[in-house]
Amino acid sequence: MDALSGPVAEDVAWVRVDEPSAVGSARRAAEQLARQLGAADVRVAEIGLAVTEIASNVQRHGGGGAVLLRAVRAADSGEVEVVAVDSGPGIADVNAALRDRSSTAGTLGIGMGAIARMAHSLEIATTPERGTVLVARFDLGRRRPAPPGTRPVDAAGITRALAGEDVCGDAYATRRHGRGLTLMVADGSGHGPLAASASSAAVRAFLDHDRAAEPPAEVLGRVHGALSGTRGAAVAVAELDVDAEIVRFAGVGNIAGAVLHEGGKRSMVSLGGVAGFRNPTIRTFEYAYPPGAVVVMHSDGVRAGWSEADVRGLVGRTPLLLAATLLRDAGIRHDDACVLV
Repeated sequence: MDALSGPVAEDVAWVRVDEPSAVGSARRAAEQLARQLGAADVRVAEIGLAVTEIASNVQRHGGGGAVLLRAVRAADSGEVEVVAVDSGPGIADVNAALRDRSSTAGTLGIGMGAIARMAHSLEIATTPERGTVLVARFDLGRRRPAPPGTRPVDAAGITRALAGEDVCGDAYATRRHGRGLTLMVADGSGHGPLAASASSAAVRAFLDHDRAAEPPAEVLGRVHGALSGTRGAAVAVAELDVDAEIVRFAGVGNIAGAVLHEGGKRSMVSLGGVAGFRNPTIRTFEYAYPPGAVVVMHSDGVRAGWSEADVRGLVGRTPLLLAATLLRDAGIRHDDACVLV
């Protein structure tokens, strides 16, 4: 979950879009989510129409892929967020696609430009022969987009359950404070409901505090105590101190952390052990966090061997776009996976 002092995002459903019938499944799931969040019938229909076009493009032109539907909730509003990923040929000219009022051949006919007009925000990353990632957010009341620069330090995470499982054993949480942002990723031991229970306990312990900022080792120590009696988990905590230009990182188990900047990728150290079992060594390490740098954390459901070149051009764009791209390209299908950017 995204627990910033603002909207909270929840991954609701992944829909595989490998055949035409799956397009209808994505539309119905999106409409159902929009209704649950309180959208009026007209807006439900608009969201369904846009998701139909998005899923059709994935199926017909991306060679198949997946659509993730997310609920974004704030105190007095809700949004439907759509993440679409494929590994197809990519879009030759994104600007032209967004200007074109007609759809590409064989799809619904409303076109990418119409999706952009119906969405609260839309971002697309496409690479020839590697595919396309699209992130669209649909406000229930069609508010005007927030002015740029209103959230100078932003974060987003994405999770995907092991194929065949109904719940993901990985989880994430974020917390804003005076120095910047603190992030956590937890990978419950094993898979299924018991793993999800452990990672959920880690999230609750991470968020259960009334202090502005704590050293990551202290946060991780509190999480470790809260996981006693569960399966345990691999857990890592990172504090982004914007003014000091430092990332403070503490990890136990196979949670990877890295800082991306102009110089490349700097991996962070996570020590061995399992939070919730015995007494793992917990230590905070510090790393440079220069302006424009991005922090990436992920569970071992994502291969650690990815490089800065794999996400070139995405640093500085919407964090969810980068997270979804990493999950697509480095995610492991036979494991739960989580990426937090």
